Amino acid sequence: MPQRPLSKVVIPVAGLGTRVLPASKAIPKEMLPVVDKPVIQHVVEEAAAAGFSEIILVSRSGKSAIEDHFDLQYELEAELARKHKTAILEAVQNTLPAGVSVTSVRQAKALGLGHAVLCAAPVIGDDDFAVILPDMLIPNKAGQQPDLNAMAEAYREYGCGQIMVEAVPEDKVERYGIVDCAGQRPAAGQVAAIVGMVEKPKPSEAPSNLSINGRYILPARVMEILQHTQPGAGGEIQLTDAMASLIAEGGQLMAYTMRSQSYDCGNKAGFLEANVVYGLQHPETAAALKALLQDLAL
Repeated sequence: MPQRPLSKVVIPVAGLGTRVLPASKAIPKEMLPVVDKPVIQHVVEEAAAAGFSEIILVSRSGKSAIEDHFDLQYELEAELARKHKTAILEAVQNTLPAGVSVTSVRQAKALGLGHAVLCAAPVIGDDDFAVILPDMLIPNKAGQQPDLNAMAEAYREYGCGQIMVEAVPEDKVERYGIVDCAGQRPAAGQVAAIVGMVEKPKPSEAPSNLSINGRYILPARVMEILQHTQPGAGGEIQLTDAMASLIAEGGQLMAYTMRSQSYDCGNKAGFLEANVVYGLQHPETAAALKALLQDLAL
């Protein structure tokens, strides 16, 4: 079956950010900075690097700062130009990668990830699409292809949907969506067919410890299934349930095991970890941060 164009990515940003309160009381959690860029910019840059050019934000009231971040700021840019602060001006002007557009749709009620994705249906149309959760950051490793790029290549090679996974401790599987690959454990950078999945299973009932970590490339059929998906875990419409229905009707999804490591910026510890990791990669902060960590380790 010929593949549809793959250019669109849905990024749900309507969450309240309760796990990082009070920092997210007046500022969208997606706008919290990891070094010198907000979390959402890191995610958009990741998507652009993997070839996605149409960003669909699923938002709500009180989140306009996200859209503003990717818009022009004439007064700021004019002032930076007047003061000949060229490097900073370029950084401000390039918050949105070249050739990438941003569209925003509203999620009126918080009815789950599946519902958030469904809110983007009018923009997605009949195209296959990606979903990226902005809480999860995946830094690149030097000399290594980014995981989202590799997963997009797997989508084109195998002609079916891909879900990024990583192994988690077995006593923590109940925090995640877990995939069943019929006993297979694909090595880092490899894929395996998914035969089932379950949202936040008890450890004794989990089919594996391979957790879905917020990166999906999905066939358009999933959007159709979501229209009829009933509330599941937590009383919410779960994307996991729609994907499980796709598999049950004979559709194919594959698990791509990531080579890097994800950092959950939706909680305080993960947010701090991400700042350390990205800070050690940033040319302006790496030396000072490394020296501080060495001092603290003494």
